[in-house]
Amino acid sequence: MNIVLWTFLVVAGLFGAAYWAGRRNSAKALAAVPKVGENTPVPGGSIHSIEAGQGRPVVCIHGLGANLHSLQYALGPILAKEFRTILIDRPGCGYSERDSAELAPLSEQAKMVAAFLEAKGVEKPILVGHSLGGALSLQLALDFPDRIGGLVLLAPATMPIEEPPEIFKPLNIASSGFRNFLGNTMAGALAPFTAEKALKFVFAPETPPADFDIKGGAALGVRPEGFIVASEDLVAAKPSLEAMSARYGALKTPGVMVYGTADNVISADVHGAGFCANAPTIDYEELPGLGHMIPITAAETCAEAVRKVAAKTAATVDA
Repeated sequence: MNIVLWTFLVVAGLFGAAYWAGRRNSAKALAAVPKVGENTPVPGGSIHSIEAGQGRPVVCIHGLGANLHSLQYALGPILAKEFRTILIDRPGCGYSERDSAELAPLSEQAKMVAAFLEAKGVEKPILVGHSLGGALSLQLALDFPDRIGGLVLLAPATMPIEEPPEIFKPLNIASSGFRNFLGNTMAGALAPFTAEKALKFVFAPETPPADFDIKGGAALGVRPEGFIVASEDLVAAKPSLEAMSARYGALKTPGVMVYGTADNVISADVHGAGFCANAPTIDYEELPGLGHMIPITAAETCAEAVRKVAAKTAATVDA
């Protein structure tokens, strides 16, 4: 047997082993973080959600590579004491579904979430969006201004990001074919080894809670599907934010933005203070020394921002 054939067999064996390792990791993740809510069909897929509490509707939208558990970990239970609190998996994330990568742009995700809100009879909600979920909340407010009652933007992406942080660069894959191949082989197999490093980065300078892998849903991110969807979202984010940023002058929805000054994932100066300087309807607050994961590390402060928006927009609920 010649060297070319031997090389082919070895490489094929490695990728085959990686594929099955990824499948095994996926099965473990699904068992560790099972489905907790219900799926609502919408054009292009379905939205998985959970709901608790009564009163003014508040819809919580998580960030890149996460799922609804990241906002349910600390913030959700606080909000459910005062509001009808709905937490969703963004299209394609967690247990939600989307039919193709063409639905990754924020404008397409917004259509799916708007259809979900209509199906659930949710009128003029306050959107609580973290990170990329904050960008999606802005997209909804721009595209459906009469249907959104208020915004609470927690460390949101608001401007095009030219260069993603080093930890996210492996997700920056433009080719859908290569993305799917890598996600279903090496990335899926190695995800458990890289997930801890990524979690430490997004929480820095704070420390991730010991139970965040399960209670915060981080384990679901090790699935090959998690890598693929996160890559699609990252690639689609830049053109989406470029298109959105040209429309911010039309933003009319009242809201509050909260940023940690030590956020090393998204720049508070650019995406927070810089954005709010030209967005008169959005009040800006900073949390000195805190990082990106403020819905977990400063949950009560984030809940207070929701209360402020609820009070500021109370007169518009029945308008």
